[in-house]
Amino acid sequence: MSESKSEQGGREKERVRKNALLLFSKPPIPGLVKTRLTVLKDGVFQPEVASGLYHCMLFDVVEICCAAMADLERESAERAQAALAAGEEVVRDEYEMIISTTPAKNVEVMRKLFSDAGEWPRELVFLCDEGASFDEHYNQAFEKTWARGADCILSMGADMPALTKADVRAGFNALHKLDGVAGGGIVLAPDQEMGVSVIGWTRETDFDHSGVFYNQEGLTVLPAYIDKARKQGLPALYLPPIPDVDTMADLMHNITLVEALNYCAQYDDVTPPWRTAQALKEMGWDEVRVPPNDLHDPREEIDK
Repeated sequence: MSESKSEQGGREKERVRKNALLLFSKPPIPGLVKTRLTVLKDGVFQPEVASGLYHCMLFDVVEICCAAMADLERESAERAQAALAAGEEVVRDEYEMIISTTPAKNVEVMRKLFSDAGEWPRELVFLCDEGASFDEHYNQAFEKTWARGADCILSMGADMPALTKADVRAGFNALHKLDGVAGGGIVLAPDQEMGVSVIGWTRETDFDHSGVFYNQEGLTVLPAYIDKARKQGLPALYLPPIPDVDTMADLMHNITLVEALNYCAQYDDVTPPWRTAQALKEMGWDEVRVPPNDLHDPREEIDK
């Protein structure tokens, strides 16, 4: 079937924007992941339990990201169709799910881990990040992702069971606001403790992670990124905070969020962290209760 002139003209105006979600992760090996939740450090769980919980978080986060990217692709197709009909430039967004791990031998370990779990909603790409520091690992993973043709990178960790599709969509939508901005810019979402859960920027942005982790001036990760962007005069777009799980206190908070998300999924378009919820229930840690707290402002003049 031959194309109409309008279809041919629309394709000439079409631009494909390649988006990558770069997920940093390690295989869920006991004693190597989430050790701050274990008796090896200041946690309460055996290493096998903590790694099993992380395994569930990892799979939940990947499933949530895949669902968000499917939504984004559908929305992009709808916008492209409308732009084509209006004779405007058509931007079609493509999304790639990349899981970066280290060292190199763990690439096959991770690939098998996901393959053994069955079919996933989209192709998963695995690569290795290397270096002598967090900064170098992150920089190399970004470099490899740019080399794959990415125009925008949104990166995050896998220990965020309260991540939502809305968080992922907000991250990419913010990056798209910076697409075409001279010099680019960054987007970031804080965690709950002076760090960053999500960070990303466009190909045009002259930026990297150097000097951010274990900052020599004592800055934690969030202010270190902001300080670096400020010095370079780069715009930064703020995303809603997303808590991760490093410590027992973090876990307590996330338990309440996981419970809420799984309940709310009955009534809203939410991809719930159901594996993490199930694991917490099996562990007997699916509910958090606290003792009465008297450390509040005086209420004698209020509660009468």
